[in-house]
Amino acid sequence: MRRLLLALCAAATALALGAGPATAAGPPTEFGTDWHDPVTAGPTVAVPDTTSCRVTVADTEFRDYTPYKSSYTPPKGCGDRWNKVVLRLEGSVAGRQYDRLGYLRVGGVEVLRTSTPEPSPEGIAWNVEKDVTRYAATLRSPQPVEMLIGNLVNETYTGVIKVKVTLTFYAAEGRAKPAAAPDRVLTLDGAHEAGTAHEGTVTTPRNSERIVAEVYATGSGGGCEEFWYLTVPDAAPYSCKAEDGPYREVRVAVDGRLAGIAAPYPTVWTGGWSNPFLWYVIPGPRAFDVRPLEYDLTPFAGQLNDGRPHRITVSVAGVPEGQSGWSTPTNILVWQDGKASRVTGALTAHTADEPRNTTAYAPGTEHRLTAEGGNSLTVSGYLDTSHGRVTTTVRRAVAATSAHRWTEKEATDGLRARWTDDETVTVRGRGPATTTRAHRVYTMDGEITGADGPRLRTVMTMGDRADRVTLRGGLRTDWSRLDDTYTGDAAYNQDVPRDQRHATGVSRERYRLTGPGRCHDRTLATAQGALTEDRRRC
Repeated sequence: MRRLLLALCAAATALALGAGPATAAGPPTEFGTDWHDPVTAGPTVAVPDTTSCRVTVADTEFRDYTPYKSSYTPPKGCGDRWNKVVLRLEGSVAGRQYDRLGYLRVGGVEVLRTSTPEPSPEGIAWNVEKDVTRYAATLRSPQPVEMLIGNLVNETYTGVIKVKVTLTFYAAEGRAKPAAAPDRVLTLDGAHEAGTAHEGTVTTPRNSERIVAEVYATGSGGGCEEFWYLTVPDAAPYSCKAEDGPYREVRVAVDGRLAGIAAPYPTVWTGGWSNPFLWYVIPGPRAFDVRPLEYDLTPFAGQLNDGRPHRITVSVAGVPEGQSGWSTPTNILVWQDGKASRVTGALTAHTADEPRNTTAYAPGTEHRLTAEGGNSLTVSGYLDTSHGRVTTTVRRAVAATSAHRWTEKEATDGLRARWTDDETVTVRGRGPATTTRAHRVYTMDGEITGADGPRLRTVMTMGDRADRVTLRGGLRTDWSRLDDTYTGDAAYNQDVPRDQRHATGVSRERYRLTGPGRCHDRTLATAQGALTEDRRRC
């Protein structure tokens, strides 16, 4: 791939790494027709130094909405109990194209949900890397493959999206032991849309002792639910309406009973907030690798282990009835008791409320909508396993606050919002109790100005933070801390040919992940499409 001002980028990177002053001039004064390939500051997947085998699962081009289909065959030479399985997507696109949402399924299991960058006329290439070891049970046998990145190619939108996806398997050798992956990965049978919910059935093994649902929830499709955090009640004069305002909560129910709640991440795709120049080189957090929401359903395992199909319903609270825009593909991960053919138990406690949600609209020269919402859920159940009775209690609380302001014709449109998602899972059986706590915080502070004038400007700060700790008998046994922060400021002339946009834009991402024996701290920065900083602190 071509690189915009390759020598400049190398010099700027060397300067950021302390290699001495750059000899080239500064970054360009505005965007040209080519820029640096998209990059993210997140870490690569750590892998062992063992025998590895690679399998290609997709190698295709997307020009329309026809899914790519093929077959997957497990690799030979690496065994079937792996230490790590890593997915890598390599993509390229040139010309003009929107950002597009896509998925990859193996054996019906969603293993990747992603979106694409918007290209330069001369073309870009990017890659996505993901640890998919948790899907090892599915990957041990031949499976059908389906992938789709829905696209439109015509005289105006010329970008053909080319992708190649591989899986690399790392053998469990020496100290690299087999990963503690789920024994089964299930999908919902007969899945269909039921109003604003996604519904299907699942039949778990009768000896299941841990059950986790993961939901790849995305608000998308180009409608208002792509920007759900900006929606307002009918009384407020704004282009995106939702009767209950911007509060959203992704809910999982088992046989009609609420079993899990979660706050969705406010993902911004690479054409978002009216300004692709913000995201050309550094995308917003999670845009290329949409992480699933996870729900520990183990308290319901006694109910699910009867050998019969049970109804799983995934819904998004706050979405107006009958309105589309959310996708919620769901996998069910199951760990089995290898020393018991049947594990029995029961749900013993269930405390659930309806979401709390209030909005206040204040009209004026600058309209203002403040919103607050939240919910909490506590469930507990026991299982009589081969190693004794085990009780699992899950407590989860979600909350959201936002202040949305806009002027006439939405010429100025700004939002400051914060979401929290707190979860505690306590497991009691033989020996000391184990408690895992997660505290997640998502933030967005953005503003568009000049939307009704010749030059539009967007300023944005986004945060994705999570603290996790595991305690056994009150003593800390593991912990991690994630802080992924993006900032950007970009402007361009509207309604003119591309060569007259005179676009400018700076962006920065700092991704920090720490824990026992691990440290990743990387900062990337750009100006007008040139990479001006690549600094590592660990």
